[in-house]
Amino acid sequence: MSRELKINDFHGGVHPPENKHQSTGEPIGSIPLAEDLIVPLNQHIGGTAISLVKLGDEVLKGQKIAEADGPVSCPVHAPTSGKVVAIEPMAVPHASGMVADCIQIRTDGRDEWCALAPVADYQNRDINDLLEQIRECGIAGMGGAGFPTAVKLNPRGGAEIDTLIINGTECEPYITADDMLMRERADEIIGGVEILAHLLEQPERVLIGIEDNKPEAIQAMRQAAEGTRFHVVTFPTKYPSGGEKQLIEILTGREVPNEGLPANVGIVCQNVGTARAVYRAITLGEPLISRVTTVVGESLSRQRNIEVPLGTPIQHILECHSIDRGVLQRIVIGGPMMGYTVEDEASPVVKTTNCILAPTDKELPPPPPAQACIRCGLCAEACPASLLPQQLYWYARAEDREKLQAYNLFDCIECGACSYVCPSSIPLVQYYRAAKGDIRAARQEKEKADRARERFEYRKLRLEKAEQEKEAKRLARKKAAEEARKKREQDASSPEAQAAKQESDVVAAALARVKAKQATPEQQLARAQRTLTSAEHRVERMQQKLADAEEAQKAQLEAQLKTAELKLQEARDKLAEAEKLQAAAPAQEQPPAEGKGGKAEPSITEDKLTVASASSSAAGAAIERAKAAAAARASMSPEEKLASEIEALKKRVEKAEARLAKARSEDDPNTGAFETALEKMQAKLQEKLAQQGSGE
Repeated sequence: MSRELKINDFHGGVHPPENKHQSTGEPIGSIPLAEDLIVPLNQHIGGTAISLVKLGDEVLKGQKIAEADGPVSCPVHAPTSGKVVAIEPMAVPHASGMVADCIQIRTDGRDEWCALAPVADYQNRDINDLLEQIRECGIAGMGGAGFPTAVKLNPRGGAEIDTLIINGTECEPYITADDMLMRERADEIIGGVEILAHLLEQPERVLIGIEDNKPEAIQAMRQAAEGTRFHVVTFPTKYPSGGEKQLIEILTGREVPNEGLPANVGIVCQNVGTARAVYRAITLGEPLISRVTTVVGESLSRQRNIEVPLGTPIQHILECHSIDRGVLQRIVIGGPMMGYTVEDEASPVVKTTNCILAPTDKELPPPPPAQACIRCGLCAEACPASLLPQQLYWYARAEDREKLQAYNLFDCIECGACSYVCPSSIPLVQYYRAAKGDIRAARQEKEKADRARERFEYRKLRLEKAEQEKEAKRLARKKAAEEARKKREQDASSPEAQAAKQESDVVAAALARVKAKQATPEQQLARAQRTLTSAEHRVERMQQKLADAEEAQKAQLEAQLKTAELKLQEARDKLAEAEKLQAAAPAQEQPPAEGKGGKAEPSITEDKLTVASASSSAAGAAIERAKAAAAARASMSPEEKLASEIEALKKRVEKAEARLAKARSEDDPNTGAFETALEKMQAKLQEKLAQQGSGE
């Protein structure tokens, strides 16, 4: 339905030539599929989507190929069926000429859809489920910066929304994509508006704003809205009435606060193209993989609107419209007021590409060189945001960020009205864009530094707290030790303690005398024999180590062997001294014990002397063997030494394997250690064998 509402005006604005008739003479058309589609992973405001496919994957039309990264992000879907042939940075449509991560799909010509999941009876479904469907279908704003629609329909802080505005203004010269969409797809747009109103819990007012220079679109929308409570509102044409804040002021008289959002004043604003995309996502389960785009400019033989798959290279679109490059002045994405020039024609169509303008020099001549500002004030009169463009220009040139923010730079919608009226041809919007970028970068750096400082301060506080706790424990231990010392001193000075100490000294002296008496010549001889046995065992072990050792370890092991030999000689000397003491000792009073048959058994001392003598001989033999082995190794060639080492390692591995097998059979708790030792020996043996095989 239609209804007369009070129409408000906004400050400033201009009336540039509309140039819309060139592209409205034909219905919305289509073009053949390009051989390759370049699908950027970021076609929206927010986080870049994360690829779900890899090189060589076959994909179907509508298949999700990249997942949203974070709440303010959108997934990306395949615009047609084909094969993934590249995932890498490529040229994308952007004012800076930047490159970004893209998925390149080689089309197969079948245009085969994947399975879709429409939502039946959406009015009885949970709103969160519908928002998730919109998010999963990758719906983003199609008339502005591409803000994710599901986020916009779920205002932060529980803001109460009383007005839904559908933006059909399309005030930018040359662009007629929304105009033709309203003429030919009005029913789908109204269906989408009904879904949007349901998601916002039926706001009090639903307003569809259209400029009065689109009579066919106004008629089609009013017919489609018959029987609904939606109001199709028309108002005089003035640029930039399609700006979100300007349209809100026109239809409601409300002003969005500085750096605020429409939700702050109870309003949600959506584009007509977005409404249609929401309708198809809910009722058909269809993701956003194509859009209506205006293809216009006098360098083209055919100017019209086409529904084109996202990712289609601009070059392919221009060639399908028979571009005359001899008269082409430049390629502009968007209109002449807010659009930007692209240098790389391989850049693809994305969700926000509403127009491809290919003008001639006569149609859109290059701007003249900028002159000095004459302070005429025309820019301030034209600014729809009531800013002071002249002051912002000076502060942008001076890079005075504080003044730029104080003069509300971020309220600038970059409509280009100030540049349009500037008699000095100063590219004011370019200065503002650059200044915004610098401020955003500085904010990000500051936020990064703030986070780093917070982490540092938290770590410093944590370390200080830990140090304080350690100091407190140290002081407590010191105090306890001091108190214990004082208590001991007090106890030691008491008469009872003195008497106990004297008694202890007497007992200690008596025990020492008893111990001295107990050290008989036989005991001394036995002790000397044990020392000798231990020393000769050590010499044998050192001999074995020296035989198995690598060349770099021989010097150290030879020194250790020499030390062991000295200790062995010292043990022999002590044994000889013990034998002398034994011989000098008086004979035992008791006769030797009789054995069987009345024969006297040899005494224990005689047995020990015999063992000691044998041990001494064995030690001497061990020393001689070690010396002989060392001499033999000294005369070996490197190959012989390596072969000797390998042979010794094989023997050690055999012994280790036997020891491990025994440990496993007995469930020895040290089985793990034996396994580790065996593995190390086997690795060392393999290394030596490799050296032998390579002839090193």
